[in-house]
Amino acid sequence: MSHTENLREPILKITQRALEASRRTAVLSTRTKNAWLTRAAERLVTARDHIQAANQRDLEIAAQKSIAEPLLKRLELSEDRWRDMLDGLHQIAALPDPVGEITRMWLRPNGLRVGRMRIPLGVIGIIYESRPNVTVDAAALCVKAGNAVVLRGGSEAIHSNTALAEVLRAAARDAGVPEDAIGLVPTTDRAAIDVLLSAERDIDLIIPRGGPELIRRVVENSRIPVIKHDAGVCHVYLDETADADMATAIVRDSKLRQMAVCNGLETLLVHRGSARTLLPQVLKALHEAGVEIRGCPGTREIFAEALPASEADWREEYLDKILAVRVVDDLDAAVEHIQTYGSDHTEVIVTENYSRAQEFLRRVNSSTVGVNCSTAFADGHRLGLGAEIGISTSKLHAFGPMGLEELTAQKFVLYGNGQLRE
Repeated sequence: MSHTENLREPILKITQRALEASRRTAVLSTRTKNAWLTRAAERLVTARDHIQAANQRDLEIAAQKSIAEPLLKRLELSEDRWRDMLDGLHQIAALPDPVGEITRMWLRPNGLRVGRMRIPLGVIGIIYESRPNVTVDAAALCVKAGNAVVLRGGSEAIHSNTALAEVLRAAARDAGVPEDAIGLVPTTDRAAIDVLLSAERDIDLIIPRGGPELIRRVVENSRIPVIKHDAGVCHVYLDETADADMATAIVRDSKLRQMAVCNGLETLLVHRGSARTLLPQVLKALHEAGVEIRGCPGTREIFAEALPASEADWREEYLDKILAVRVVDDLDAAVEHIQTYGSDHTEVIVTENYSRAQEFLRRVNSSTVGVNCSTAFADGHRLGLGAEIGISTSKLHAFGPMGLEELTAQKFVLYGNGQLRE
């Protein structure tokens, strides 16, 4: 018997229990689901010392293994992350329940009324690396949308994820939610991923969150539909009319607020007509904050501290204090660069010109496109979704930060009074 086969039975028990639980979560009242979310937040507060101890153990093991600094930052349950995790539970509880919502209704010539109703997807498998807060965010969103969830976190966060999942399942018992609606794969064995990806009878959707290797492995091996949470090669374009102070503030926040996140700025594009005015101020602020600038020849003429950028830099998700900078001729060139090197994640234009702003919004079809704001707003929590299960860079069926509505499907409902098809 193969190693994977040894894991199959215990993991399939988790997915089968999740399938059974999903049939109950699909019909839970909004009050019951919200009671679970509130109780989960209360239990997390009570169990904080235990959870933080588990997280510290993961951090110590990761440090011993010399895990890269950006991954260590994603692994840590910092004060800000802890607060956002709790806030997310309360915000999701306050959001309208999408299950059963009629999103559209129309009348046919024969008097038949046709509508669309939101329904849960069923069982959602989340395969993710590092960030243990995903355990809470994903479970909260999935269950509020009437689904069950099977979580498979990375080996580097196994103690944190286990502690968090225990709290969520205990809160489920308290609130009358089936505890198997929150399933956690308890092994760090990578072969467990292959078992999950073959459980098409139990799991309706797979969402991977992690590095390129994980995404590629899931997409290539899954028998289940996949929505990718892929790399975040995000851009800010400083138009010819951009205000220097606004540009500096937006670029600084986009790059330095948090670097180990997918909505962080990785490439700065600047209109040639404003480069000599904008770049010295913008890049000086970043350089003084310890950011390494890798620039095109035009950038290096203006900012002497910049290192030469290679072709590979335009495609790089650094997740670190490194920024690629390119001077472009105009808006057309900026759009072409984004279409060539971007990852369909988040792009922003800084401009005082309304027509160019609208053109940028129309022509750039990444999942989040903004005008005169930080890339950091490409986040479910900041967009009012309560939290997010990921940022989809696939266009089917969800695109961008995935909140409650993106975790539902829509069925057709028909209202008649005896109509027959003749």
